Parts: sequence; structure tokens; C-alpha cells
Amino acid sequence: MRTEKTFISAEYATRLNASPFFLVVDYRGLSVSKFTELRKRLGQAGAEVHVVKNTIFRVAAKQAGVADLEGALAGQLAVVTGKEDIAAAAKVVKTFQAEFEKPKLQFGYLGNQRLDADAVKAIADLPPLNVLRGKVLGLLQAPAQKLVALINTPGSQLARVIKAKSEQTA
Repeated sequence: MRTEKTFISAEYATRLNASPFFLVVDYRGLSVSKFTELRKRLGQAGAEVHVVKNTIFRVAAKQAGVADLEGALAGQLAVVTGKEDIAAAAKVVKTFQAEFEKPKLQFGYLGNQRLDADAVKAIADLPPLNVLRGKVLGLLQAPAQKLVALINTPGSQLARVIKAKSEQTA
């Protein structure tokens, strides 16, 4: 492999290692203006998309220890990576595909687990990560709030009875 290609594959391997996920999309037939719009929307979701040559990406995936993508890469592909939330990036790709019928989602990886296109679309339907965290936190706090209320109830009732008795005698 030429020096330039080695450098580029190392750069993609670094991107894959920095991202907890990646999505592979076939962008064939997508105009430059629409591809720019996709980049903009993904940027707002904390993700980015890069056009990559299949052979270089195959080498980069091996270097990153992701998987052997032999036979999985065909056509004009772009790779979506991000820093944290796969659901937000998948939602952008799914929405964009619904609007313009392109790009076509091929597959994705979350950690070292391969996701087919249907699994990625299911993830896109999930609420964002912050919303899920808020729901879990609410579920964890609810029993504690009820426990505090139960513990405080007898004490506050006793205090009211004592206050009422003291007002009667005064």
C-alpha cells in the first residue's frame, strides 16, 4: 500500500477508535448539495460523515480491531462516526433517507457488535441518550421520595397532635 493510503487508513482507524459506533451508508446518487445538508444535520447531532474508499476503510477497520469487513463493503460508501450518541446520528440518517430516499443505510457497528440496517433504524426510534438517562434517574428517585414521605408522615402527624393539644390547654 502506498504511503498516502497508509496515512489515510491510519487516520480512519483513529476515527473508528475514537467513536463508540459507526454507520456505513451508500450515498450513490446523492447530490453535493444534499450531501452537504446531511453533513450539516449530522454535525448538529454530534456526528460526522466521511466518504471513504472501500479498500482503505477495510484496512482501517482491521487496524482499529473492529471487524473483518471483507465482502460487506461495495458501492460508493460514506462512514458516519460520532463521539457519543448513536441514536441521534441514526435518527438523522433515517430522517434524511425518508426525505430524499438516499443515502441507503448498509449496516453499523456499536462497539464490536455488528448491527444490520433494521437494528440501526430501531435504534433511531429510541429517544436521545439524555432523555433515557433522565427517565432512569426519575425511576430511581421515585422510591426514595416515597420512602421519605412515609418516614416523615408519622412524625408530622404527631407534631400536629401535640400542637393541637397545646392550643387547647392555652
